[in-house]
Amino acid sequence: MTTIERVSPAAVMPAATTQTTAVEQARAVAEVAAAVQVAQQCPRDMNRAWAEMKAACSRLGLASRAFYSVRNRGTGPSVHLARELARIWGNMDYGVHELHRDDTRGVSEIRAYAWDQQTNVRSSRTFQVPHAKMANGQRKPLTDLQDVYLNNQNIGARAVRESILAALPADFVEEAKAQCRATIERGDGKPLVDRIADMVQAFAGIGVKGPQIEARLGRPRGQWTAADVAELSVVFQSIRRGEVSADEEFPAARVTAAEIAEQAAAAPAPAPVPVPGPDAAGASAEDDWPTVTQPGGDR
Repeated sequence: MTTIERVSPAAVMPAATTQTTAVEQARAVAEVAAAVQVAQQCPRDMNRAWAEMKAACSRLGLASRAFYSVRNRGTGPSVHLARELARIWGNMDYGVHELHRDDTRGVSEIRAYAWDQQTNVRSSRTFQVPHAKMANGQRKPLTDLQDVYLNNQNIGARAVRESILAALPADFVEEAKAQCRATIERGDGKPLVDRIADMVQAFAGIGVKGPQIEARLGRPRGQWTAADVAELSVVFQSIRRGEVSADEEFPAARVTAAEIAEQAAAAPAPAPVPVPGPDAAGASAEDDWPTVTQPGGDR
């Protein structure tokens, strides 16, 4: 005998949308439409954007934070540079949203995006972030809510960086990177010997000794160039931001400074790099080591 069950119409109908939710949905749609309309009515000035980018990247304050360095992963543009380029480019919206957090499974779902509202070019990434971090080659679960939040924001910031750089013109980004590298090499107008001394002193403050730096560069201190100082500046900032540890970047030196000097003497000396004086164009009066974010911040 077949039994027929009566199903209430309310059980098959979707839940009614509240008035507040409906208002917020309508507001979100209106904001998107308004943003697109404004972008079309006020298009970006390409000449202004390029000129402002070059001016911004010639300041040491931005250039010193423009790159990150992670051992075995290389160096690349940081999220600080990506956000500044997005601001200069104009008519661009970007962000990171935590779509869902599952504390039982220990995973969060994150979405990062960048949207050029004028050309309608959009780059987005949706991914899952485990509530864990790597320590000494092993996965360590995160249980503190603040640690989970910082981990999600840190990884989300990296995804935002990639989304912004994917939405911007490639030549615009490459020119910005070149300008920042030149600014770091130029420094703030100090003689190269003084900048090297400041660099060695700064690394000594985080427990890195001179022989370790010489071992990394492969030549003694007297043969360091402006490019070497620029490379060390990027590494130093990455250590200060907690992206990598000093032990990872500077393992204990297995050779002495004298051995490095002997090896360098046998090799041809590098060509000298001219260093502009204090009146050089684009020089900045900012300190060599500006304040940076605490570990856990984005890069």
